[in-house]
Amino acid sequence: MKKGRAAPLHTVKGDHTIMQEILEAIVQGVVQGATEFLPVSSSGHLSLAQHFMGVQNTSLLFNVMLHLGTLAAVVLVYRRLIWRLLKALVSLVRDLFTGKFRWKHMDPDRNLLVMLFFGLLPLFLLFLPVPGTGMKIKDYADLWGTDSSILIEGLALLATSVLLLFGHWKSRQTAEKAERKAAKKGGRPVVGRRRFRLPDALAVGVTQCFAAVFPGLSRSGSTLSVGLLRGINRQAALDYSFVLGIPAIVAAAGLELLDAVKAQEAVSAAPLVVGMLVSAVVGFFAIKLLRWMVSSNQLIPFAVYTAVLGIAVVVIAIIEANTGVNIVTGMPL
Repeated sequence: MKKGRAAPLHTVKGDHTIMQEILEAIVQGVVQGATEFLPVSSSGHLSLAQHFMGVQNTSLLFNVMLHLGTLAAVVLVYRRLIWRLLKALVSLVRDLFTGKFRWKHMDPDRNLLVMLFFGLLPLFLLFLPVPGTGMKIKDYADLWGTDSSILIEGLALLATSVLLLFGHWKSRQTAEKAERKAAKKGGRPVVGRRRFRLPDALAVGVTQCFAAVFPGLSRSGSTLSVGLLRGINRQAALDYSFVLGIPAIVAAAGLELLDAVKAQEAVSAAPLVVGMLVSAVVGFFAIKLLRWMVSSNQLIPFAVYTAVLGIAVVVIAIIEANTGVNIVTGMPL
């Protein structure tokens, strides 16, 4: 039995009815919408869900619809910031062509836009070839996400937990320093830097690359944690993480759409629409929840959850490796 990294949907009817496919689409939509933004790893949860549901076929078109759902959620929540960034882009291009651009005189929106550009540059590392394998770095995501073992997912979830713990510790330390400084000088404490610098953007960008390769390593959790470790303000780090993820979501959906067109998949329309709507609605509330939890420095529940799940998955993976059987479905690996 092979498991896929992305969301499943049967393309050949067989014994499945439309209602069963819609139910499966709802489950995958909830998993995608919640875990895409909460710091618990969407790729890891979707891979685990498919593994334990015993699903063997995947639909690339269904993946695209789920990505579009989560994209709609983040655009809706950050619509005002995105609009400001678009206006900043227009003015930035104008100043570059007229020679008026000055690095030191960038306003917050223009600074964020430029730092997003540098944060996206490391993604090109994913297309580097791995000598002697005939594969690119990005291909390992599919390799580890489509094998019959869930060991990588378990270890990556544990790595997510460690990053969240370090991020929480650093954020609390930064807040305590700000409070002591404010107490000496008077006024309200300013917790962390609100502006990203070039090293910050590159560090977060490289972290996003790791999250793209290892199913189970949360993109939002790892990039947020690295931002906090760099001394960035909690809300600024979260906003940067979410907006940085928009091009990644668009790119993933675009590549899968091209593959789906080449494969000429024939799938039912109802599960596609239902999966997209569910992922959008759940994703919207997941972003709202995470923004509230980050503002109150409540990352520990996510760290505990990913640690417990990671340990359980590693144990199950070891048991399955010894027995050669899926512990839930009873099917051979």
